[in-house]
Amino acid sequence: METTRPLPVLLALLAVATAAGCGGGPEPAAVASPAPTTEPPRQENPRSSLAARAAAAEDSSVVATYTLTEGGGTPRAVIVTLATDRSWRVDIAGGAMGGLADVSVAVNGQGLFQCALPSETRPVSPVCIRVADPDGTLPKHIDPRVQHAFTDWRAVLTDRDAPLSVSLAKPVADGISGQCYAVESTYASLDAPLDTGIYCYNETGVLTGAKLSFGTLALAQTPVTGPGTITLPGPVTTGPALGMATPPPRTATPSAGTQAGG
Repeated sequence: METTRPLPVLLALLAVATAAGCGGGPEPAAVASPAPTTEPPRQENPRSSLAARAAAAEDSSVVATYTLTEGGGTPRAVIVTLATDRSWRVDIAGGAMGGLADVSVAVNGQGLFQCALPSETRPVSPVCIRVADPDGTLPKHIDPRVQHAFTDWRAVLTDRDAPLSVSLAKPVADGISGQCYAVESTYASLDAPLDTGIYCYNETGVLTGAKLSFGTLALAQTPVTGPGTITLPGPVTTGPALGMATPPPRTATPSAGTQAGG
C-alpha cells in the first residue's frame, strides 16, 4: 500500500530539488555604479583677465568722473573724456604748480596739448599749449601722469607680452566695483612701462579705481557715452606749459624810498 506524503512535505522537497538543480549558493551582490565626478571650476588667469578687461575699453567712448586722493589730502576731481575718434581729454583739478593750478591734458588729430583751466583760486582764461605730435609724450616736468592710466598704460596692460606680473587684489577703496589686480613690473631697470600698483576694471572695460604713484583714483559716478571727438577747453597759443613744481613765493618789491638795511 503506497504511502501518501503530506502536501507540505512535497513542497519542501520540491524547493530543495529546485535549488540543487540551479547550482545553489547565494545571489551575487549588485555592483554599485561609480558616482559621477565633477571637475572643479577653472580659475581664470589674472593676467589674461586683466588684459581682456583693459581691451574691452579699446573702442569705447565714455565720459567718467573720478576722485583723486593723495595720502590723507582732500579728494580732487578728475574728468576723463574718451571720444569715438580716439581723441581724449583728461581734466585734473590741482594737476600742476604743486596743486595750485587746474590743467587738462588732451590729444586730437592736431597734437598733444596741455591746457590751463580756470578755478576759484586761479581764475585765469583757459588756453592750450601744443606740446608734441598726437603720438608724442609730455616732458616729465610738465607731466601730471594721471592721464596715463586711461591712455598708454592701458595698452601695456592689454599686451600679454609686456614684462608684467599680475595677481588678484583687494579693492583700493570702499565702493569700488569690478575686479582689482596688483600689477608689478618684471623689468630689471627702474624705467617701467607703466606705474606699478593696483588697477580695478569692470567687465565693460571701465577703470573703476586705481592706486598708483600719484594717488588713489575712484570712480565717482556712472559713466555716460562720450562725444564723437573732444573739444579743447580754450584756444591754442604759444608760451611755456605749466610745470608740476610749486612756484617759489613772490618776494615783495621794496619801495623807492626804502634804503637797504635801513
